[in-house]
Amino acid sequence: MSFTISIDTMGGDRAPEVIIQGLVIAAQRYPFVNFLLYGDEDRVKPILFSEKALRDKATFIHCKDIITPETKPSAALRGLPDSSMRQAILAVAEGRADGVVSAGNTGAYMALAKILLKTMPGIDRPALASLAPSLKGEVVLLDLGANIECSSENLKQFAIMGEMFARYVLHLPKPKVGLMNVGSEDIKGSTLIKEAAELIRSSSIRDAFYGYIEGDDIMRGTVDVVVMDGFTGNVVLKAGEGVMQLALYSMQEAFKSSALATLGYWIARPMLNKLRMRLDYRRYNGGIWIGLNGVAIKSHGGTDAYGFAHAIDLAVDMINSQINEHLRKEFSIKDSHEKVVHI
Repeated sequence: MSFTISIDTMGGDRAPEVIIQGLVIAAQRYPFVNFLLYGDEDRVKPILFSEKALRDKATFIHCKDIITPETKPSAALRGLPDSSMRQAILAVAEGRADGVVSAGNTGAYMALAKILLKTMPGIDRPALASLAPSLKGEVVLLDLGANIECSSENLKQFAIMGEMFARYVLHLPKPKVGLMNVGSEDIKGSTLIKEAAELIRSSSIRDAFYGYIEGDDIMRGTVDVVVMDGFTGNVVLKAGEGVMQLALYSMQEAFKSSALATLGYWIARPMLNKLRMRLDYRRYNGGIWIGLNGVAIKSHGGTDAYGFAHAIDLAVDMINSQINEHLRKEFSIKDSHEKVVHI
């Protein structure tokens, strides 16, 4: 099955060069995927047409406006109608593309995606999710900053969305869901957290709910899905990226400390390369908007071509899994029930 992904070629610290390089990698991985590219033709076309791998797979559309890192979300919404970011998202909203990827301004992307794609019926707020490494495999983290303050109902919905993502996209048959807390005991935590736990225990994923977890449970792989408010999630995400970078840097410095250490490096090099690959944060690049009427992936603005290609990997996986259809079915049942009760 072939499908189309729209790309904001002007988003990111090193756009459009890195974006095009990432697309070349993705085009080789996915011969069945076509791309709609939005951006400034004077900057994109010279790079694009030099890449043979994209000549028959990419359609370019010129946009006169660009959303910069300094652009406020309100300005992105009210002005800049022909921005590459807006037009790439609009392609999904109008059915011309099956998913969108941008490495641009996060606030603007969040605002435009919510307005143009809209939230699915039955879901109060979409969540921003991502993947992280653990001792047992990949872990789904949500929310990561889209919702700084959350209600207990929001956290319950995040838990359901995260469980379904793990089941349908990551193909985990029985994913376990954990709710972030200051301790694993039932007596610990705020009233909001306790209320959220009770809602999850009475929801459709009650059998998947592990209970409360703490920060160190993430890397241990205690659960497959970690649920938290956006403030906590953003701190966890940034701290995790910093720890991985620190670990790699510390190893490099240690092996430079002496001639014997350098010899040890050459002996251990195959093992270290495997470790470096596992801790490479580019492999986990891509924030996933869950709960919108369309597949939308946010790439890290500072990523390289390898990292951007991974963001496209996520878009492909979400489209192939038809995760939004599964979510729509799950939450339409809830929405219909609430309307009947309200009447």
